[in-house]
Amino acid sequence: MPHPEQDLHLSLDLMHGRPSAVTATVTGTPTHTVRALLALHGFEPLNATTMVMARIDREEAHYAEQTASALRAEGVTVDITPQLREEIDTEWTWANYPMPWCSREEIREVSNDAQQIYDDIRHGRLIIHAHAHDGWTIVAVGTYRDGPSVHLHGENHLRMEAGQYDNPATAIAEFERLYGDAVRPGPAPATRTERDAEQARTPSAPAAVGTEPTLTTADPVEVQVAEAGDQEALLKGFLDSHEEWEKWRTRSDETTHAVHESLVLRAEFIHEAEPDDTQWKIAAYESPVGERLWHATASTTVPVEIMRVLLDSLASADAAEIAAGSQISEATIAEATRPLADAGWKHTIDGRSIRWQAPGDRLISVQFDSFAAHAPHSALPAWTFRCGGDASSPQWALHFSPHAAASVLQDVALEVANGLTYKPAAARPRGLNAVSRTDIRAQPAPRANSARSR
Repeated sequence: MPHPEQDLHLSLDLMHGRPSAVTATVTGTPTHTVRALLALHGFEPLNATTMVMARIDREEAHYAEQTASALRAEGVTVDITPQLREEIDTEWTWANYPMPWCSREEIREVSNDAQQIYDDIRHGRLIIHAHAHDGWTIVAVGTYRDGPSVHLHGENHLRMEAGQYDNPATAIAEFERLYGDAVRPGPAPATRTERDAEQARTPSAPAAVGTEPTLTTADPVEVQVAEAGDQEALLKGFLDSHEEWEKWRTRSDETTHAVHESLVLRAEFIHEAEPDDTQWKIAAYESPVGERLWHATASTTVPVEIMRVLLDSLASADAAEIAAGSQISEATIAEATRPLADAGWKHTIDGRSIRWQAPGDRLISVQFDSFAAHAPHSALPAWTFRCGGDASSPQWALHFSPHAAASVLQDVALEVANGLTYKPAAARPRGLNAVSRTDIRAQPAPRANSARSR
């Protein structure tokens, strides 16, 4: 008599509409054993006959092949579709990977460790007490239910343990000492990669019949904000016109990196950033493998002309000079904000901050935070260019860390003062360039007392 499981068949395929996720479809006579084996390899139930593997490190194809080998060894018939086979056979690596000394297998090990941390958080084995932004990435503190307390550094496939502690109180106290005012309770909001993975694991619900999308209206605002297409075109135009900047695209196609040939200046563009999230990240380094000296971030709605000026300013002088940044001093602050004063902006001092406000009823302001400027390990920005709203929910915002190059700040201030206040074109001063900035040439920023991981 034939065994009732002889017609069991398993098909592995790329998930339609979900980047890199892999589905396992069981046909014939499914058994709990096969579903349990799939679960051991990272698959989760999607419906009665299908399971899905959706990882945050984009390595589903690699682990799907391992799953197929393991199940075949158990006597299960496994088919791999041509689409998935092509993905398995494709060699790729992360563009601009921050640990270039790692081999491909070592990169997979780092990514798999990050996946384990993500799964531990998602399944409640690791409780996150608080998080913060250190100026470039997310850091967090948490405690394993049956283990130590830990500090975490990084997001997605780069998240790793940065330290272990015997108890939560010690771990939280040290975390608050390191990150101060930037600390926020609970876990950080899910990244786009995490949301994509969660969506892939969630069965699609049928749309309700007769429902209409909800439309909302907003009051008109003074300054036009950027649209996604404009930002994409800006990135392409910048790379086309500056041959010394090279384009790197991540495998997931979520981000593009524009990297100067010296490797000390880098711009990261997030193609499908959520509204009001960070879309641009600028970073300047001491050397190709050295310490980061300063950085900037821009929300999705920062006007394109401001971003164009910022990028052109990065490319307008010697890269090493721009990357070195500038020391914080009264003279540097005055020169960086000179275009604001020339345009009639008034400044006020409020506690630790200096704020410049556009004349009349304009919504634009520039703020310098002296506390953040003199706290090298703080995640708070020293410079904020902002339009509308309050500090927590502006219409758009552009942030710079303490030692940003004064020449770059001055170029941005010039555009903000004379471009966004609709001054007639003939009345606008000529843009600054490396030759006319001799009085504020970038000066090397002082080195921190101790190096910190990025």
